[in-house]
Amino acid sequence: MKHTRLGDILLRKKAINKEQLVQAQREMKLNGVSLTAELVKAGLFTEDELAKFIGKSFGRPVIDLNKVDIKEDLTDIPIEMLRKNAVIPIHRKGNAITLAVADPYDINALDEIAFISGSQVDVVVVTESQILAKLEEMGGAGRQLEDVMGELGADEMEIVDIEDTEMDEHSLAAETETAPVVKLVNLILLDAIKRGASDIHIEPYEKSLRVRYRVDGVLHEIMRPPLKMRDAMVSRIKIQARLNIAERRVPQDGRIKLRLSKAKTVDFRVSVLPTLFGEKVVMRLLDSANLQLDMVKLGYEEGDLSNFKHHIHQPYGMVLVTGPTGSGKTVSLYSAVAELNQPGVNICTAEDPVEFNFMGINQVNINPAVGLDFPTALKSFLRQDPDIILIGEIRDYDTAAIGIKAALTGHLVLATLHTNDAPSTMTRMVNMGIESFLVGSAVNLVTAQRLGRRTCKECAEPIDIPAEALIEAGIPAEEIGSFQPMQGKGCNTCNGTGYKGRVGIYQVMPITDEIRNAVYAGKNSDDINDIAVAQGVKTLRMAALNKVRDGSISLEECLRVTVGD
Repeated sequence: MKHTRLGDILLRKKAINKEQLVQAQREMKLNGVSLTAELVKAGLFTEDELAKFIGKSFGRPVIDLNKVDIKEDLTDIPIEMLRKNAVIPIHRKGNAITLAVADPYDINALDEIAFISGSQVDVVVVTESQILAKLEEMGGAGRQLEDVMGELGADEMEIVDIEDTEMDEHSLAAETETAPVVKLVNLILLDAIKRGASDIHIEPYEKSLRVRYRVDGVLHEIMRPPLKMRDAMVSRIKIQARLNIAERRVPQDGRIKLRLSKAKTVDFRVSVLPTLFGEKVVMRLLDSANLQLDMVKLGYEEGDLSNFKHHIHQPYGMVLVTGPTGSGKTVSLYSAVAELNQPGVNICTAEDPVEFNFMGINQVNINPAVGLDFPTALKSFLRQDPDIILIGEIRDYDTAAIGIKAALTGHLVLATLHTNDAPSTMTRMVNMGIESFLVGSAVNLVTAQRLGRRTCKECAEPIDIPAEALIEAGIPAEEIGSFQPMQGKGCNTCNGTGYKGRVGIYQVMPITDEIRNAVYAGKNSDDINDIAVAQGVKTLRMAALNKVRDGSISLEECLRVTVGD
């Protein structure tokens, strides 16, 4: 089980043992409470003892919240978010806000509060029970039941069938045109663009509706609109994306084009998914004005970049870009295609869906509903006299087989694949059913990548980290003492989060004769990885540590996006 930062500190200081921590974390997840609450419940600490320990180890004062006069108008942060993160604002000065927290090591919670409030965050330590009690006093638990009943009117209450609450298509269409719904949806779209979000999530639950943005790879809760607006909001988005508002039982995909000015247009890729309490909507922002195709600015190191460029300029063979969803694979392929896009070259791409349009490139939008899947498109490409073929994603044997065939018959094939690292890509292709000798012969280079949040340059400062933690992260023992990680403390530029933008972390593995022979022999990914590292290929963790060395990312971000070797 992955330990929290507080858990790691407790272990390092020998305040508890590993078995106690594992048990506390297991109970924490089962009971839906914080680690601090579970440690107190288990009798390992009193609340005061734990608060003093945390304050001393984090270097922040411990205060008695009962002696602090808190003004309720300090922030407009939703009270539900304060309770969820066990924090409470107690002081504001300019753009800085002081938070009373039970666990200052919960960086995600502090990032979320900083993002929502748009403020730089400072912390003091208090007990969790004091925070929750103070939130109750401020109305955090909501109004008393009798007050709510009085507002609703008990004589107006009745039990209704869930099916009866659903509006018919014409009523729903009419409601989506009302001013509040139109304004709210437009506000969400424009606010997401302003904040630099990559995705918008609109999520229905039994008694609430939540809107979250993904900014720099991390989700932040933005607002909780009234639940009664759920169907109207979703239908408004579906109308804009030209989807069927009457169909709520199956997933739907569409697209919204939003023109902000004559010179700026933003596309939203819309996905609607039926869930237990209504339809969830996820919209991905596709802003061509912010599309970064400069490989140096993407984060490639000099040696890796020259390797990558060398292989994409080969006349034939396959170059694979791998990584999880949202790791920047498509941008890497687009940057390669942009460099290769010349008048004398015929480039065909099969994508699901096409995210950005390029002049001079023949892009095909995959549509399985009408029989246009990847294998069908690729077979047609081979009759279109292509020089370069881009495959949006290799998902199955047929797509992989046609791509391999094209790479072996005089075409350059660029494709993405979902694997954890570069060495495992070779065995993944074999597991799909492709013969190992074909994989070894066709693939020229594999790149695995992740995206890490870039440390804000305006507020980056050195941070002291214990030597044992550095060694555990993978820092060579001889570098301890000279290795100096940087971390953003939060400022106006980064909205108090300490991060601004993202940077790519790359593992670039050329397929050498030794690696080909290992693939032919059926070696596993660990064996291929050992050969690659011996030849100078950096693992993802090594590449991430290089980004820590040059100050691009924090050590915390390195540990978040990569695993140890």
